Amino acid sequence: MTGNSIKLQVTLVRKFVDKFLYYAFKSFGHDYKSLKKINHRKDLQEIGAKNAGWVVSVSLIDSSSIVYCVGCGEDISFDIALIDQFDCDVFAFDPTPKAVKHVEEVAGRNSKYHFQEIGLWEKKDEIKFYTPKNPKHVSHSFLNIQKTEDYIIVHVNRLKNIMQEMGHTKIDLLKLDIEGAEYKVISTIIEDNIDIKMICVEYDECFHPLDDDYVLRIRASVSSLLAKGYTLVCAQYGGNYTFVKDT
Repeated sequence: MTGNSIKLQVTLVRKFVDKFLYYAFKSFGHDYKSLKKINHRKDLQEIGAKNAGWVVSVSLIDSSSIVYCVGCGEDISFDIALIDQFDCDVFAFDPTPKAVKHVEEVAGRNSKYHFQEIGLWEKKDEIKFYTPKNPKHVSHSFLNIQKTEDYIIVHVNRLKNIMQEMGHTKIDLLKLDIEGAEYKVISTIIEDNIDIKMICVEYDECFHPLDDDYVLRIRASVSSLLAKGYTLVCAQYGGNYTFVKDT
């Protein structure tokens, strides 16, 4: 048996175990990664295309809501669905070349869609953005979660700085799909005490772990949000989590 075939078998076994644990914990109302209780809300709705949608608390969004969608990729159906359903303005951010092209093609003339070719990080800077293993894929990573050698240099900034430049003092909905950078960004949100009503975040290490300690990083990040006054209202298989700030 070759090394590649062994690696494939290990991956398949891990995925099977992950899915089994997901449904086992879900039956008891808990998330299998963070081990935290999921507090379901009656107003939860999945918005966006299949495999690209997010579960949000729809009663917390209206036409006056400020929505930040960080990480566009080549599917902004969630962003556009928010505009269509709530008539709100969506502010989107992604420095990935393919994402920039896709946004221009899909939403370039949408007056409610405001896009910046920039990434979120812990400070204003220019840093390496590593390419995915499959050149057909769009997702790049600051943390090099796919362990590749090629990269591009992109502009990044801290969320607090971007909000100040945009004239925003709060965010009603923040979506983070940023390929491993979510840990640092969530830390800056807590450090800066940013007023955010709802956070949707993909913990990318659920499927692209950097090492065996990835679950501990996810648990620490989720716990930091709960300690800040958020409630976990949804945890989907695939690493998509939704948090709502307690009021």
